[in-house]
Amino acid sequence: MTSHDDTRPPEETTTELATTQEAASEAASETSSVAASGVASGAASGAGPGTEPPAWLDELTPRQIVAELDRYIVGQDAAKKSVAIALRNRWRRQRVDEELRDEIAPNNLILIGPTGVGKTEIARRLARLAGAPFVKVEASKFTEVGYVGRDVESMVRDLADTAVNLVRAEREDEVQEKAESRAEERLLDLLFPASRPGGDGSAGTQVGGGVRVETARNPAASEPLPSEGAEAHPPRPRIFVVGSEGVRPTAVEGEEESGTSDDAETRGADGRELTLEERHVRTREKLRGLLRDQKMEDRMVEVEVDQTPSLEGMMIPMGMEGMDPNFTEMLQDMMPKRKKRRTVTVSEARRIFIQEELDRLVDMDEVVNEALDRVEEMGIIFLDEIDKIAGERGTSGPDVSREGVQRDLLPIVEGSNVQTKYGLVRTDHVLFIAAGAFHVSKPSDLIPELQGRFPIRVELKPLLEEDFVRILTEPRNALLHQYQALIKTEGVDIVFSDDGTREIARIAASLNERMENIGARRLQTVLTTLLEGILFELPEGAGETILVDRDYVTSHLSRIVEDEDLRRYIL
Repeated sequence: MTSHDDTRPPEETTTELATTQEAASEAASETSSVAASGVASGAASGAGPGTEPPAWLDELTPRQIVAELDRYIVGQDAAKKSVAIALRNRWRRQRVDEELRDEIAPNNLILIGPTGVGKTEIARRLARLAGAPFVKVEASKFTEVGYVGRDVESMVRDLADTAVNLVRAEREDEVQEKAESRAEERLLDLLFPASRPGGDGSAGTQVGGGVRVETARNPAASEPLPSEGAEAHPPRPRIFVVGSEGVRPTAVEGEEESGTSDDAETRGADGRELTLEERHVRTREKLRGLLRDQKMEDRMVEVEVDQTPSLEGMMIPMGMEGMDPNFTEMLQDMMPKRKKRRTVTVSEARRIFIQEELDRLVDMDEVVNEALDRVEEMGIIFLDEIDKIAGERGTSGPDVSREGVQRDLLPIVEGSNVQTKYGLVRTDHVLFIAAGAFHVSKPSDLIPELQGRFPIRVELKPLLEEDFVRILTEPRNALLHQYQALIKTEGVDIVFSDDGTREIARIAASLNERMENIGARRLQTVLTTLLEGILFELPEGAGETILVDRDYVTSHLSRIVEDEDLRRYIL
């Protein structure tokens, strides 16, 4: 990465502040020690087979997992308990002797219940709660191998990608401070290069950490000598000083009006004349302070970045997502690598430098190894809409989207090796959680072999009016809280009274009984229709407080609820 110092006046001949050989060697040793410590910390934090599992498993008991799910999901205690037990069993298995550990199969379970009762929400909260590789897939997207569409092995490849991103994020968090420190030094090299003059004062030098900087020509080497009659004075180098106004050169000799300022800049606290090295260090530290105070975020600098073509954005034929990683790397190596000069702000340059330093500090081989271990030992796949691949058996012709998908799921659920771009992944101990409404079909319509791979079945109960009242008020992400926050941005407060909330819940429950039962999703349609006028009129009436009580709900929704035709199309 090369750059130029855009703080120097181009019309004036200046000289760079020099650093000594000792300072350069110290900088180089510091850089190498940081790199060594980064690799050491990354290796120390790695986890292989048989090592201690992550701390989150030690901290969450089944009761605590249920309590955490209760903050977002109302009711469905049986499903929460089953999920919590299955999750805790992952930790218990890690504590079993290695000889018996491989014999313990995961407790795959299937959640059965109408739409809108919380099946998918349990999966979403479980993903954030688990801290383990987790992926949610739709069973209806898959087709049998050999036909157009996604094959079921792609969900294991997605799980491997999720695990690599998860472990990489953890490793980046561990070395974030080191990366920011290195990026700050590189920014300082851009704005105020650390250089030492060569023998003729014009040669570029290589200084600490392998950063190449450009050294300006020393004007003292080319200036004519003073005449014999003139008073001989040693040439005074122009020094760049960092202050509240930015970077400015100090006054040259003869500019008497700033002599006092020059003395302050070139002398220490004890009145001693500072050497060039000391001035350089002090000026660099002042510049560091400006960077940390974000007073130079809009200054433009020129950086040089590598442009490496990526194959991730290329269109890959369906079913070939897991192509040989060596082949992928070979294609990437064949692509021409180009460098591109970019003129960016200091804030953008900092982001670029931090990312480059993180790439250097994080060992991707170690990341991939641990990610694959996590996938095999703690991976969780949530297979939603499994009822869509269930159907009556015995129909004529191939059923590539239903029974064919079930046949392909069998070896993965019971345990097999799946090829990913990171290597083979064994699915023997991956936890599978399936969910489906089973409105048209029933669990017995699945092929018997697949039914046996999901030994635990949990039925979720339909939601009633009392459940709707709790859903509107209790969860941290309750719908009423969301609409209050949205309307608050316009300077208007909206208050939902208790009787108004109960009326909203009563209307939603009534509509579910008369029409299709879509569970808690009905609340979204009712609230959107109820608040449509308010949301349209905003931001008019800023500073007001709107009260939504029983009378308000009745007056705005009674006509729609009573009219059969309007209800079908609006609610």
